[in-house]
Amino acid sequence: MSLRGKQVAVLVDEGYEDLEFWVPLMRLQEEGVKTHVVGTLAGKRVMSKTGGLEAVIQVVPSDLTVEQLTAVVVPGGWAPDKLRRDGSITRLVGDMYRHGKVVAMICHAGLVGISAGIVKGHRATGSLGIKDDLVNAGATWVDDAAFRDGNLVWGRVVPDIPYFCRELIGALADE
Repeated sequence: MSLRGKQVAVLVDEGYEDLEFWVPLMRLQEEGVKTHVVGTLAGKRVMSKTGGLEAVIQVVPSDLTVEQLTAVVVPGGWAPDKLRRDGSITRLVGDMYRHGKVVAMICHAGLVGISAGIVKGHRATGSLGIKDDLVNAGATWVDDAAFRDGNLVWGRVVPDIPYFCRELIGALADE
């Protein structure tokens, strides 16, 4: 399967979860997807929550348009709690959702979805640490490794990354 021609924004900030960022990013690149590493300050170098891997933010949300993107991926870790505080990030995620584009979230990434106002009425999963947040935002908690609900792709935690990537690639292939 080749997803050439598709473009995906992968969000990142300080304290991102290494595997939840790098594995989907590389999996998308393996399928020929043009990836954009997106954060709040272009050129900023951010460390993963373990301090083991550094990522470089390539662009900010205003450098991209919803029309050019097929999806946005939000990895977990501590980064989602930082990203959700930036209006340009939540606008991008919300606009992608409202335009029927794929929004993929794993682990703590649901925090960004909550702040973007896109989880109400949907099934959702992630780290147990945000279960109450998702439920209080109007989502229905599901304790499954990964699944799609409309244009939302959900993944639970690091061991579920293969299932999350399978759902993400499947959603992009269906676009």
